[in-house]
Amino acid sequence: MSRHDHTRDPCPWVILNDFGGAFAMGAVGGTVWHGIKGARNSPRGDRLLGSLSAIKARAPVVGGNFGVWGGLFSSFDCAVKGYRQKEDPYNAIISGFLTGGTLAVRSGPKGMLGSAIGCGILLGVFEGVGVLVGRLFAETNKPISPLLPEQSAPPPAAPQLASA
Repeated sequence: MSRHDHTRDPCPWVILNDFGGAFAMGAVGGTVWHGIKGARNSPRGDRLLGSLSAIKARAPVVGGNFGVWGGLFSSFDCAVKGYRQKEDPYNAIISGFLTGGTLAVRSGPKGMLGSAIGCGILLGVFEGVGVLVGRLFAETNKPISPLLPEQSAPPPAAPQLASA
C-alpha cells in the first residue's frame, strides 16, 4: 500500500518545517508547564515574577529539545523514504527507532538500544492508531448509490408539438 501526501513540502524543506513546528509546540508547552511550576514554587507575593523567571529560563530549552527531536525524526524519515522508495507506516517506525537511538548515543550501546526500541514502539503505536482511525473513517464515508424508485410502467411520453 503506497500513500503519497502531496500536500507536504519536498524533503529538504519538510525538515525545517518540522523542526520549527516541533520547536513552537515545545516552547508553548514549556511556557505553560514552567509558568505553572514557577508560580507554585514561588512565595505568595512573587508568584508572577517566579512564573516569568521560570518561563524565561526553561521554556526555550524545552522548545529546543522538541525541535531537535522533530528535526532529527524528519531527517531520518526523508532518508528512509529515499532509501526504501515507498511511503508507508514502516518509514515512521524505522525513523522513530533511529531517532531514539541517536538521541541516546551518550548513554552507551545498551541505552541507545533501549531508547531506540522504546521510540520505535511509540511510533508504531501512533502509526497503528492512525491506520485504524483512517480505516474507521473510510468505512463510514463509503459512497452509497442512491435508491431508485421502482417503476412498473414506462413514464408517459412527452406530448408531441405539431409542426407547422
